Amino acid sequence: MISGMVMIFVALWFYQSAMKAKVSNVLMWVAIGAIGFFALVWVLQSFNIYILESFRASEGGANYEADQGADRKNAGDFLGFAGYLKSLYEELSPSIFAFLAIAFVRLKFITKESFSVANLFGGLKDMFQSIKQSFKSPE
Repeated sequence: MISGMVMIFVALWFYQSAMKAKVSNVLMWVAIGAIGFFALVWVLQSFNIYILESFRASEGGANYEADQGADRKNAGDFLGFAGYLKSLYEELSPSIFAFLAIAFVRLKFITKESFSVANLFGGLKDMFQSIKQSFKSPE
C-alpha cells in the first residue's frame, strides 16, 4: 500500500522533472520510473522474505510449520518493541531503497545534474506544492 502511493509520487516526480528538463519521450521516462520502482520494491520485498524465512527455518523447519500453522509461524518475531522495529523495517525499507535508486536514475538520465543531495531530491518540493495547488478551487 505504501509502495503504491510512493510509486504514484515517483511517476509525478519523473513527469515534472522530464517536462522541466525538456527531455524527449516524457511518458517513456514516467513509465521507466514507475515500473523500475515497482520492480525494485518487488525484488527487495522478496529478499526480505527470503531472509526472514531463512532465520525461521533454523528454529524448527517443517515440523514447526506443521504444528503451528503456516499463517502463524512468524508471529513470534513481531512481538514487543523489537517486533515493531522489524515490522517497520520489512514494510519501509524496500520503498526507501527503491526510491533512492530511482532518484539516482532521475538525476543521471533526466536532469543530468551533478551528484549532490539537493540535486538528488530536487523537484520534490515543487511536486508537492503543485499537488497542493490542484486541490484549491479556482477563484
